[in-house]
Amino acid sequence: MATLFLYLHRLISFHLSLVAAVSQRLFPPFTKIRRFPIFVPIIDAMLSLYFSFSCALVQCTVDLDDQTTVHFWAPRHRRFNKPNLLMIHGFGGNSKWQFVYQVGTLADSFNVYIPDLLFFGKSCTNRRNRTEAFQAECVGVGLKRLGVERCSVYAISYGGYVGGRMAEIYPEMVEKIVIVSSGVGCSESLKNEQLNRVGIDAVDVLLPEKPAALRLLGQLSINKANPFKWIPDFILHEFIDVMCNTNRKEKRELVEHLLANSSECTIQAVSQETLLIWGDKDRIFPVHFAHHLQRNLGPNSRLEIIRDTGHAVNIDAPDTLNALIKEFILK
Repeated sequence: MATLFLYLHRLISFHLSLVAAVSQRLFPPFTKIRRFPIFVPIIDAMLSLYFSFSCALVQCTVDLDDQTTVHFWAPRHRRFNKPNLLMIHGFGGNSKWQFVYQVGTLADSFNVYIPDLLFFGKSCTNRRNRTEAFQAECVGVGLKRLGVERCSVYAISYGGYVGGRMAEIYPEMVEKIVIVSSGVGCSESLKNEQLNRVGIDAVDVLLPEKPAALRLLGQLSINKANPFKWIPDFILHEFIDVMCNTNRKEKRELVEHLLANSSECTIQAVSQETLLIWGDKDRIFPVHFAHHLQRNLGPNSRLEIIRDTGHAVNIDAPDTLNALIKEFILK
């Protein structure tokens, strides 16, 4: 069922983009008119249906206090013969868009809990705290409100900073941790060297304002088929409006805090077994970031490098990534 839905999702997405491209060619004035997003909300609604009906997940909104709300996708019926798996996304869209190629397979083996981090999706706060530790605390409290006492953590990119903090703050909760393509643990010199190599402001990369910038993000992140190459500009404008411009100021503050505070990049040698997974063609956090992180974590960590794969391992190699996660956590 999951394979069928993903096939239909890709097929419909392609045809929507094809129709949009033809319309853009035949009726160019129409595409320049500022209007409400159409195509991106349709795809987002399809993803919600997939999560709900194919993956047996439900949406949960947890009010931590009168200032902060965290949105989760959680199992409709928790199975006590399955381990719990927390999936933490990075920048680039809400949790549905980032885990669509993995959630069906992982939900078969785990009780999956998928939060939207603060300022992504339906999670928000009025508090001024922009640290990864605060994100981790909010996710941890939300899990406890949902009755989760123990879980393993799988976190990608920016989510790796949050997942690493969770392992430190909640050692009694986090059993094992999988970090994928993340800059957590990098030194100040490594960070500055990579920023200079990319040659573009990190905020402009992570929070694109124009289609050209979104295409660049796709080029830096995806090594295989990059969908941003053929999607017409006005659909990319929709994605930017829906995914990037919502809470843009707060998301920008998250990135700026991360860049300005080198202490946020550090990670202690956590007690949990840790699996690091990297693409050998990662242009955001190259493979030497993974080796540096493994040295910091010590003998309790293991590194797996996937060939011909970029930063977005969840898009370039979701089947291999799922297999590694299941083998590590279920062993």
